[in-house]
Amino acid sequence: MTTASPLKTAPELGPAPLPTAPRKGRARLRLGAGQQLRGGPFTYAALIVVGLGSVFPLYWTLVAASHDQQRVLDSPPPLVPGGRLWSNLQAAWDQAHLGKAIVNSVIVAGCITAATLFFCTLAGYAFAKMRFRGRGVLMTAVIATLTVPPQLSVVPLFMMMSDIGWGGKLESVIFPTLVGAFGVFFMRQYLLEALPYELIEAAKVDGASNIRIVWNIVLPVARPAMMVLGMLTFVQAWNDFFWPFLALNQEDPTIQVALGQLSASYTPDQSIVMAGALISTLPLLLVFVVFGKQIVGGIMAGAVKG
Repeated sequence: MTTASPLKTAPELGPAPLPTAPRKGRARLRLGAGQQLRGGPFTYAALIVVGLGSVFPLYWTLVAASHDQQRVLDSPPPLVPGGRLWSNLQAAWDQAHLGKAIVNSVIVAGCITAATLFFCTLAGYAFAKMRFRGRGVLMTAVIATLTVPPQLSVVPLFMMMSDIGWGGKLESVIFPTLVGAFGVFFMRQYLLEALPYELIEAAKVDGASNIRIVWNIVLPVARPAMMVLGMLTFVQAWNDFFWPFLALNQEDPTIQVALGQLSASYTPDQSIVMAGALISTLPLLLVFVVFGKQIVGGIMAGAVKG
């Protein structure tokens, strides 16, 4: 007669530990899909202060352009717009010939922006993804040009433009700034991370040429960086004063040179000068309103890819 073996009992376990509540700090950092960070009162207060500080110069320009000079120079100055805005705008438009100056600035800034995007994207792609001898040395030389003050090249550049026959013409302002070292470096750094080698190799296996690779692969990938670079280049070219003031004639100025002429008299009317500054700012605001959504969308797309 066989006896049943004793049952093996599991070792006695102690009481189950109670679940600990997650810490508030860590719980806030662990966000699920679709959740968003929410700012507190301090965040909103800081944003309001920064926003008001950014808008106030434009608002003060509007206020000063809507009063006469005596009221602008009063103490305390006015903080509410007056009733002379249209007359001051008309005076600034007529005295500085701002219509022709705006057209010239649109031509100069548009050509410089388009050329910068084209050449800097190609050069950035070459330095980032193409293998050739001397790539590192050439990239170092490009970056080194950023350390050279632009004032050192004014005299030889002015002599060169005069020898070519472009003295006093818009070509003398457009040609020297068709491509910049910052744009090349900016596009190179972006494409270095955003454009994988595997995508280029797959296109070459399919028989795509270099032109087709650039058009169908490089440009779509580089679009977010191109939008940002285009905005920065347009603003810089629009606000440039030093070289256009030296290279152009007073009869054919850009908008900043025209504003300089407007305030060059012995006793300039500050309200009219502010009216001219307001006119010169409106095209930049228009460009940002039209393309601002695409620029922000491009930055977010680049951040998601990164």
